[in-house]
Amino acid sequence: MGSLEQAEADGLPLSTKDDETKNLLSSLAELHTKPLWAQMAKLNPPLPNPKTIPHIWRYDQIRPHLLKAGELITEKQAERRVAMLINPARDAPYTTDTIYAGLQLVMPKEVAPAHRHTAFAMRFIIEGQGGFTAVHGTRIKMARGDVILTPAWNWHDHGNDASGPMIWLDGLDLPNFVHFPVHFVEHYNKARYPAVEGDKEVSPIIFSWEKMKRRLDADEGIWAAKRYLKASGSEVSKILGGAAERLDADMSSPAVQETSSSVYHVVEGSGHSTIGDVTLAWKKGDTFCIPAWYKYQHFADKGETVYLFRFDDQPMLKALGFFRVDGVDVESLVSN
Repeated sequence: MGSLEQAEADGLPLSTKDDETKNLLSSLAELHTKPLWAQMAKLNPPLPNPKTIPHIWRYDQIRPHLLKAGELITEKQAERRVAMLINPARDAPYTTDTIYAGLQLVMPKEVAPAHRHTAFAMRFIIEGQGGFTAVHGTRIKMARGDVILTPAWNWHDHGNDASGPMIWLDGLDLPNFVHFPVHFVEHYNKARYPAVEGDKEVSPIIFSWEKMKRRLDADEGIWAAKRYLKASGSEVSKILGGAAERLDADMSSPAVQETSSSVYHVVEGSGHSTIGDVTLAWKKGDTFCIPAWYKYQHFADKGETVYLFRFDDQPMLKALGFFRVDGVDVESLVSN
């Protein structure tokens, strides 16, 4: 019913009805309240409505600028020398609505000084040999393809004992702290936190690409996906998780639509992904994001076996009861 019809139904002249409505809203505003009925559709959308959009960051375009920053910005000037991957539809720290990603650089003989923070970090090593990260007393050598965890509130520093740059992809849960203002950082009183050499074969904070690739290749079929899990079988954190995927040449992955958002990195190969009505072509080194509830599918080029790494917010959504995949019986989502 329109305002004219409603006014007539109430037996009031239209001008009187409008004036009273304006006075009501003004009185509510003075009391720091707002009418829910005016924002019901906005607050209760019929489908998930992420603010971020699909986007790709091309490694061969960003890398020269990152290396230039290595020349211009010293380790003393930058606690962490990172090119943040910012979604075009939002500002920092949003890569997706729940995930932050960035490309971090440590130059030869540098140390990224020790600190610790509330946020959880997951790192995928893109380039370089001879780098290391030290996490709460354990020093781990980096190699391309390794996934290294930095659990919340663990002291950590990074270094590079080699002659070339070390570059990796950082994934953190920083966007969540916009809503939960409890994130903070503490700096150690020295550049490095005391640490001993760790054994990569048994360390719970590192996953080698060699082992993950063997697991993927052992699976039959044109597409395989394996999550990074703790020895107990649980996710690597309560908020962020990760996975690796293999897609055979000239093949496609299953189409997926889920409430989880993700950041993908191309480890090997080339191809493209359809994300909603957007098509993103990618190759080795590129990173792209998939916001929540965008239907997506990956396609490998001819002659190119593709390997992908991703981190996502599935652990958090599942813990909160927010995770949903299109096609799943909605009645299964009912809470008791």
